[in-house]
Amino acid sequence: MESGVEFFLQSVKEICPNVTDNELREFASKLTIEELNKKDYFLQFGKVQKAIGFVTSGLVRSSFIDNVGNEITVGFYSEGDYATHYPSFITQQPSKYSIQCLEPTVMVCLSYESIQWIYEHLPSFERYGRLVAEEILKRQQARIESFIFQTAEERYLDFIKHRSGLFNRISISHLCSFLGIERQTLTRIRQKLAHQ
Repeated sequence: MESGVEFFLQSVKEICPNVTDNELREFASKLTIEELNKKDYFLQFGKVQKAIGFVTSGLVRSSFIDNVGNEITVGFYSEGDYATHYPSFITQQPSKYSIQCLEPTVMVCLSYESIQWIYEHLPSFERYGRLVAEEILKRQQARIESFIFQTAEERYLDFIKHRSGLFNRISISHLCSFLGIERQTLTRIRQKLAHQ
């Protein structure tokens, strides 16, 4: 458990190198640890996200149900990623997404109330909040633009390039859903690339 908190605090220090040890200790006192089993939900559709989660071990998947009942995968979050539906978290409104564990997962969590307290009492952490929010926004924008500007093959190649470590950890159906393609299309893309 301690190593998970250390891993998280190290990532915070990389974002905010100027925080003092005292500030970091106070920040750390607001953290909680959540241990989840495979298939457990960190966030369920229609619920308010009470805490932002930093994955220290494991893998989770974010998804929603479309208007015809299909489950669509929108993200995978592994070690070092924030598992959050950020708009739900910052507005404290019900989420349109679910976040479910694909593996046993440990998260370091920071509640909405704690983060507001931190911003008020430890102003140097406002930079942390801003940069994490910017990173989440960049990822969401990149995903939207991948569907506007890239072909299915380009999205697949992009996934291989940036998330290759996830290949053996996720199912083909979740990958296809994430890429927005049918299984047969993925098979065709793979066969084509194998012959290049």
